[in-house]
Amino acid sequence: MLTGNAPEEKRFEILDYFHKTFSLYESLFECLNGDAAFYAQANPLRHPLIFYYGHTSTFFINKLNVAGFLNERIDPHLESMFAIGVDEMSWDDLNEKHYDWPTPAAVKAYRDKTRAMVDHFIKTCDMTLPIRWDHPLWIVVMGIEHERIHLETSAVLMRELPLKHVKAHPVWSNIYRKSGNAPENELLPVEGGAITLGKSRDNPLYGWDNEYGSQSFDVKDFRASKYLVSNREYLEFVQSGGYAKRQYWTEEGWNWAVYRKAAHPVFWMKDGSTYRYRSMLEEIKMPWDWPVDVNQLEAKAFCNWKAEKTGKKIRLPTEAEWYMLRKLVDTDQPCWDKAPGNINLEHYMSACPVSEFKFPGGFYDIIGNAWQWTETAIDGFPGFEVHPAYDDFSTPTFDGKHNLFKGGCWASTGNYAIKDSRYAFRRHFFQNAGIRYVEGEDIAVEEPNVYETDSMVAMYAEFHYGDEHFGVPNFPKACAEAC
Repeated sequence: MLTGNAPEEKRFEILDYFHKTFSLYESLFECLNGDAAFYAQANPLRHPLIFYYGHTSTFFINKLNVAGFLNERIDPHLESMFAIGVDEMSWDDLNEKHYDWPTPAAVKAYRDKTRAMVDHFIKTCDMTLPIRWDHPLWIVVMGIEHERIHLETSAVLMRELPLKHVKAHPVWSNIYRKSGNAPENELLPVEGGAITLGKSRDNPLYGWDNEYGSQSFDVKDFRASKYLVSNREYLEFVQSGGYAKRQYWTEEGWNWAVYRKAAHPVFWMKDGSTYRYRSMLEEIKMPWDWPVDVNQLEAKAFCNWKAEKTGKKIRLPTEAEWYMLRKLVDTDQPCWDKAPGNINLEHYMSACPVSEFKFPGGFYDIIGNAWQWTETAIDGFPGFEVHPAYDDFSTPTFDGKHNLFKGGCWASTGNYAIKDSRYAFRRHFFQNAGIRYVEGEDIAVEEPNVYETDSMVAMYAEFHYGDEHFGVPNFPKACAEAC
């Protein structure tokens, strides 16, 4: 909460939140088995984990300087090296030969200095309530929530590392240890109606820029799956040859499947005639009653297969449809005493059976366990504005290539776990994300409202800031030299 009547109490509440987050994040990287694990590239489209170990701490220093609340740096070289490179944007440099990564010990030393500097900043900055966009502690909370994003995304990268690079950890080894028969899924009714998404600037919880604004929808009645799709339910799609049948896939999805030679979910490990399952730190017997982890392209192909099999209009939900389902949950983080689902690291350090957490309306896992992919490509609501300290958080994803997922997973904490959060990933990216399918009317395909990839903007930026474009020298540079 960023409101209240006791400024000094709020100051030390934020200080405590900062230290808990910083320590939790470091505990995750203690799961890496030796220095070599920091440099192993779990995914060719992402940096090695040494980048993410440093990235979240340099973020605090970079953003406090950008916002004008700090005029001091710790290590400009590291603060530049670790600044960007999270999503596969066109300006990212993922050629690891171009980086002389520091040692984990050097990054830990930098993190210690960051912790001390931010601690001092929180204790001494001007403190008033409420905390809004232009408040110095908004930037601190931004850094905290940013680190909690990377807590989850880095945990996924650890799932992609070879087992030799990870080890058990007292904080992160408490996975769900039972598995049984997966329940039969069914479709349950969800009442439609008018709904307005987005929140106002006076909302008491921290939000990223894409959460603000307002947009209304008229949602028709639909039916949604009672459970998230389990590994067992998804196995039918695999065994039917779904990965080899072009008719179930979008063009993008088929190109991905062929390129990856995909034949089953990435966290399924082929073991003779069956499969084993890769959790964050272990390979275990396949928990058939846990939610399947897939990217959005796989989720959509599964729905197309399910539609053909059942003769029903099966698809992924839209963002607005998911919120109609979310209305059945009358609490939100941080207001609950105990998380009502497998979320916020309050129950397990893994997924659990899809029949473990029941919600009103007869549904399970409305929030938590695994994120739920949607049909909706992220865009800003009417009234959207970028935060001046972080102008590239959302707009690069407004390109029609990043789809929202909703509901959070077992590892979702902080802003990740709240109702209003809006996170989107490229459709081929893997996260702790799965499928809740719906039966509903066909939805219109909307043209993306592209911000960052407009060709004319890119061309003129190249005219001004590149060395040469269409044989024309850098214009400002040429003017300066002419003078």
